[in-house]
Amino acid sequence: MTSIKLSRPVADFHVHVRDGKMMELVVPTIKQGGVSVAYIMPNLVPPVTSVSDAVAYRSRLQAVDSSITYLMTLYLSPKITPEVIHEAKKAGITGVKCYPAGVTTNSDYGVASYVPYYPTFAAMEEEDMVLNLHGECPSIGHIHVLNAEEEFLPTLKDLHTRFPKLRIVLEHCTSAAAVQAVLECGPTVSATITAHHLFLTIDNWAGNSFNFCKPVAKFPDDRAALIKAATSGNPKFFFGSDSAPHPIVNKEKGKGASAGVFTQTLAAAYVAQVFDSVGAIDKVEGFLCEFGRDFYKIEEMAPSFSVTLTKTDTVVPNLLGEGPGAVVPFMAGETLGWTVKTEDL
Repeated sequence: MTSIKLSRPVADFHVHVRDGKMMELVVPTIKQGGVSVAYIMPNLVPPVTSVSDAVAYRSRLQAVDSSITYLMTLYLSPKITPEVIHEAKKAGITGVKCYPAGVTTNSDYGVASYVPYYPTFAAMEEEDMVLNLHGECPSIGHIHVLNAEEEFLPTLKDLHTRFPKLRIVLEHCTSAAAVQAVLECGPTVSATITAHHLFLTIDNWAGNSFNFCKPVAKFPDDRAALIKAATSGNPKFFFGSDSAPHPIVNKEKGKGASAGVFTQTLAAAYVAQVFDSVGAIDKVEGFLCEFGRDFYKIEEMAPSFSVTLTKTDTVVPNLLGEGPGAVVPFMAGETLGWTVKTEDL
C-alpha cells in the first residue's frame, strides 16, 4: 500500500498551541498535519480555569483557522467546582485536564491530592465529560522520571473504581505497565499515544533536549508495547500527539530545557511511518481517525479538506518560524518515508 486517502481527516486528542504569537505560528500547522479535530490543552499562563476563559480561547483559535474543530478543556484546580462543570457542559466544553503539581510545563497550579476533587469528578460523570490525566507522580523519594508513570497507575485504577461511568483518558502512555493498566480497566478508560513515543527511547533524549518531553520516553520494551497497542486495532488506544511547541531558546538551555516535542506539521506522516514499519499500515485509519472520535462522542462540523497519506520521502524542516521564537520540529532535517497532503473540498 503506497497511498491512503483517509475517510475523514485525523482527530488529534492532545494538542498544545499556546497563545499569542506562538499560537498564530502553530495553529496553521494543525491542518498541515492532516488534523481536523484538535483537543486543546489548557496549561496556558495563567491556566484556563473558567468557562469564559475556554470560550474566549476557542474564539482566538478560530480567528487563526476556522477550518478546525477545537475541543476545549479546563485546567483542574480548586476553581473547577461541580457548578463550573455544569456550566462547562452547557458551553460545549469537552473535558478537564488534570496535571499533578510540578511534573511538566505550566503545571505549577496542578493537583497535590485527588480527594478534594471527588465532587467535581462526580459532576463530570453526571454530565458525561472526559477527565484527562497526565499520568505521573511528582519526583519525590523513590519516584523519578523513569518510574513516575508506573507509580501513578494505582491512582488511575482507584479513580476508575470510584467513578466507573466517568470517561477517563490516560494521556501520552510511555510504558508497557501503562498499556497493561488501561487494558485491565473497563470500557470507560482509554489512552492516547503520541507519535514521538513510537520512535523514542531513553537513549534518544538523554543529552538531547529536543527529544525531551514529559513523560519521558522509556526503554525499548516499552516502545515495543506502545507500538503493539497502537497497531492492535484495539479502540482503547488512539492518537493524541501531545505536540508541544517551545521557542528554540528554551529548548537549547541544556539543563532546565523545556519539556515537549513538536510534531504537529507532519503528525499523520510520523504515525504512518511506524505503522508501515511493522506491517500494520491498514490499521492506521482506526488509530488516527476513528477510535478517538468514538470514545469522545464528538459532534464536529463537516471537514473542509481531505487527507491523503503517501509512501514517499519528505524532509522534516529544520525550523518553524524565525529567530529565537522559532520551533524545532521532531526529527528536524531527517527524512520520513511518508508524507501527508491535504486538499480543500
